[in-house]
Amino acid sequence: MSSLVRFLFSFAAAVAAASLLAVSLRWRAPPSRLASHLVHAPMATDRNRSFVLWLHGLGDSGPANEPIRTFFSAPEFRLTKWAFPSAPRSPVSCNNGIVMPSWFDIHELPMSAASPQDNSGVLMAVENVHAMIDKEVANGIHPENIFVCGFSQGGALTLASVLLYPKTLGGGAVFSGWVPFGSSVTERISPEARKTPIMWSHGIADKVVLFEAGQAGPPFLQNAGLSCEFKAYPDLGHSISNEELYSLESWIKNRLKASQQKEN
Repeated sequence: MSSLVRFLFSFAAAVAAASLLAVSLRWRAPPSRLASHLVHAPMATDRNRSFVLWLHGLGDSGPANEPIRTFFSAPEFRLTKWAFPSAPRSPVSCNNGIVMPSWFDIHELPMSAASPQDNSGVLMAVENVHAMIDKEVANGIHPENIFVCGFSQGGALTLASVLLYPKTLGGGAVFSGWVPFGSSVTERISPEARKTPIMWSHGIADKVVLFEAGQAGPPFLQNAGLSCEFKAYPDLGHSISNEELYSLESWIKNRLKASQQKEN
């Protein structure tokens, strides 16, 4: 038996008229890191508890993405709560109106920097994400210990959600995503939200969400007054690699350490 466990994610998209393109997301989680990280101590302080919200891509589901948390075995994640919600099922324009799990409508694929966006649909989806974040804040988790992460369509929603949240969050991580609205939305970004760090990873070989769509992210964020760590992966298509997930673990871990030091 292989020492690594393979998990498959699927991203549905149109290539011509009514046809669907299924793009597989492949990564491997080491069996030695399969311990659960959903332990919660009743007396834990706000700065010791954290929350990671993962938003899946078009046509996928939350439960299919749950093995991602196995990459996060550091002690800093001992009191981390995870959430992997599933998008509602709705017609998707780029797939000829076929109903599938989708956070908002997508008008065309491949996605480029100039592709039309479903602004109203994105903003409605953002409200739902904010409700999930607000629930955790109400339960005592400090906003700076909350991280929103997502792949593809979920990455685009991640970006929109952290930009429009009124408080500074721990961070937003975008994998193979894009900017899902126009520059006019930047007027709605609060001073506190501008302090939220953004991590952006994108494969240069991506043929579904083109690399140019990802490249448009950092300039957009810079103009909006936010910082962004952008990393390109030369041989990566429309998928997430182990390297990206280990980088995400390190990125969140460092921010949790900094947050806990503030408490001390």
